[in-house]
Amino acid sequence: MRLEITLNGLEKIILPFSYNHLLQGLIYTLLSPSLRKFLHNHGFTYEKRRFKLFCFSRLLGNFEVKDGALLFNPPVRFYLSSPKKEIIESLAEGLLKKENLFLGKNEIFIETISVLPKPLFEKEIIIKMLSPITIYSTLNKADGTKKTYYYSPFEEDFNRLIKENLKKKYFAVFNEELKKIDFKITPYKVSSSDEKVILYKKSDAKQTKPTVIKGWMGLYRLEADPKSAELSYNCGLGAKNSLGFGMWERIKYWKHTSNKL
Repeated sequence: MRLEITLNGLEKIILPFSYNHLLQGLIYTLLSPSLRKFLHNHGFTYEKRRFKLFCFSRLLGNFEVKDGALLFNPPVRFYLSSPKKEIIESLAEGLLKKENLFLGKNEIFIETISVLPKPLFEKEIIIKMLSPITIYSTLNKADGTKKTYYYSPFEEDFNRLIKENLKKKYFAVFNEELKKIDFKITPYKVSSSDEKVILYKKSDAKQTKPTVIKGWMGLYRLEADPKSAELSYNCGLGAKNSLGFGMWERIKYWKHTSNKL
């Protein structure tokens, strides 16, 4: 299920270029205390992996860049998806009840909340990323230290790892193994300018510097069975979905014959 949330304010909303942690923080404040604690401490598990099972988009609206910051002219909107009904219900309830909300240092208020209709999940669709898609491996360096390697959409392992990630999410959602999955994602219109570097800052005081996360925007061809496509729509594609990565929407108009949008 997906919500469209419109935020408003009396003044311009001033945010850093990497604001994922601020939007994530707003989302957590809207959840019930018990659900917030569960997601933060446990989440939905698959073996040693923990999933929050929600994703969200970047902020959508008019903005300008000034003095190294983003200045949004309210209202702005964003989307949030989850396959878990309790997350959507808790968030919606928090949106209706909470007052004096803040996005970073910006005082905001909720203007509208809408439940979006589910798109048609056909065998082959073109999708647009609403937040960067990221997938990675942790590698051992020669000196024994570890390195995080982020894959490009043009690398073969990009599709394989996203497919494996989706299978783990399936178990976390439905508590059963996905015996068969028909899934493939390939670049459709992706250029070097679609690569994004996000500096994610945790609220943990132990973190001395932000975590560097690389992801990709752009358009992709998604070939998947309807159940896998819907799961990726609700959970997000790839890794770090609850940090603001991997949300997509279907492009409405696509002619198979001309292959043009």
